[in-house]
Amino acid sequence: MAEALLYDKLDDRRVHCNVCLWRCLINPGRSGVCGVRSNDNGALKLLNYGLVSSLAADPIEKKPLFHFFPGSSVLSFGTIGCNFHCIHCQNWEIACVEDPASARHNLREITPQDAVGMAVKNGCAGLAWTYNEPTIWFEYTLDSARLAHEKGLYTVYVTNGYMTPEALDMIGPHLDAWRVDIKGFSDRLYRDLARVRHWRKILEVAERARHKWNMHLEVVTNLIPSMNDDEEQLSGIAAWIKEALGELTPWHVTRFHPHRRLSHLQPTGLTALEKAYDIGRRAGLHFVYLGNVPGHAYENTVCYKCGTLAIERTGYTISIKAVKGSCCTVCGADLNIRDKLKTGVRK
Repeated sequence: MAEALLYDKLDDRRVHCNVCLWRCLINPGRSGVCGVRSNDNGALKLLNYGLVSSLAADPIEKKPLFHFFPGSSVLSFGTIGCNFHCIHCQNWEIACVEDPASARHNLREITPQDAVGMAVKNGCAGLAWTYNEPTIWFEYTLDSARLAHEKGLYTVYVTNGYMTPEALDMIGPHLDAWRVDIKGFSDRLYRDLARVRHWRKILEVAERARHKWNMHLEVVTNLIPSMNDDEEQLSGIAAWIKEALGELTPWHVTRFHPHRRLSHLQPTGLTALEKAYDIGRRAGLHFVYLGNVPGHAYENTVCYKCGTLAIERTGYTISIKAVKGSCCTVCGADLNIRDKLKTGVRK
């Protein structure tokens, strides 16, 4: 088992984990909220370093990332465990593992060197850590991201955003994209949906990723009927994106599909999704997208200045129509398209 990087050793062989915002205080022989960071006689160890539950070469649009290396393939990795306990989790089989020690026997071990080699061999432009929360195997993603950059590959976190600032600052120079879920905009929503406190710190960490580390940011909100589809929460999310991240930051509003403890709800109606789109546009966001509705016009990237169809999408199939670098080829407006590894990050 690999030793964690960010933790404090305390009296009586207790440890204080500093990777995610739970900042778990862990007694000997016990694990943190995530279930995979364990106190081994006073040393914090990872039960899942390099242990892969899910692996696929995906279109980058599946993350979803619409303004980041559009049309490229990314090698995506998941492990076991999570620091959230979302009652509607689509990947609960890997996120909600009760006995990591037993589960590890069913996982594939892939070193960071092998992960990068697999991406190169399969023609992928980068690596993504996704399917479950990447923060919980932070040390593995950090080692892999460093090697990926050495080989000219991009790096992506698909995250709930519940990472500490010090962990973000450690991986910041090696991470290109921060695709973050903002599940709602109220204490009640985060408590009822994910059993999480201090959710506003997610916003602070996202702002830090964007402004200190020059990461490409895209935000996703899965629109759940009766929980986070009210105008107050949606307006709060849209206003925060505009003010804190910038009007060119993409916001993906995605259709909810009933699952687990929310199986009694209906899928999100198209009217509710289009209402959220309108809220985002009225707030001043130039790029609001609807997700899980293949073929809808609001999947496309349209230049906000001249109205040109810049990127056409149907599901994960895209056609780049009028983009050169980061700009619209017709009027020159900045479309916030990232197609190069980030530069100019502060250390």
